[in-house]
Amino acid sequence: MKKFFALITFAAVLNFSYAPTVIAEEDTTATEVVAEEVTTEVEEPVEAPVESALEEVEEAPQSFHQTLKTKFIEGGAGFMGVVLLVLILGLALCIERIIYLSLATGNSDKLLGEIESSLQSGGVDAAKEICRNTKGPVASIFYQGLSRKDEGLDMVEKSIVSYGSVQMGLLEKGLSWISLCIALAPMLGFMGTVIGMIGAFDAIEAAGDISPSLVAGGIKVALLTTVFGLIVAMILQVFYNYIIAKVDSLVNDMESASITFMDILVKNGK
Repeated sequence: MKKFFALITFAAVLNFSYAPTVIAEEDTTATEVVAEEVTTEVEEPVEAPVESALEEVEEAPQSFHQTLKTKFIEGGAGFMGVVLLVLILGLALCIERIIYLSLATGNSDKLLGEIESSLQSGGVDAAKEICRNTKGPVASIFYQGLSRKDEGLDMVEKSIVSYGSVQMGLLEKGLSWISLCIALAPMLGFMGTVIGMIGAFDAIEAAGDISPSLVAGGIKVALLTTVFGLIVAMILQVFYNYIIAKVDSLVNDMESASITFMDILVKNGK
């Protein structure tokens, strides 16, 4: 009987000593599983937005400035640089002409009224002083006419016509260079295209085979110079037409004011 109770007691001791070990191992396993699940749950939401953000950045379209810069570099620095230089030179000439024509524009009716009042009150010298202090081609023409008033109206008319031609030449100064830039830009573009096509055919000859990617790449680079040359020509053409219209307006104003000026001289001469 004592042996039986001793066996039971020994079995109970072994059972209690083994149970905490099993529980500890189960707790450790459960803790590792929970930690892996938590790590998985934490990592997935962090990686997903980063990947999607990177995809959005890669797929975002380039701006117009970046696209223009990329195409300019692809076209080659040689001819593309020359076309850009033509654009800068043409724009500089256009801006200079626009500023000059804007300063040459004046109120001819007001000037004619002041000249008529001066002729009636102060004479030719007062009228010449008004023309001297007024900017623009119309005032310069009137000054030349008043300087010849003592020589007769015929001489005044000849002086106005001659000096009007001089002023017209000053208004049209530099327009030939602008038209040269307009014609030169697409010609340079076409030359770059032809040279690029020659380079593409040389690459085909060197490769010994017609590769679609090789041909397409060479032709694209060659045509970029033509595109930029045409864009430069269109931009300069718009400015050129505006300048021509401004010159025509000033010339018409000069002719109309000169006719009125002669009428004023005839009336005051009598």
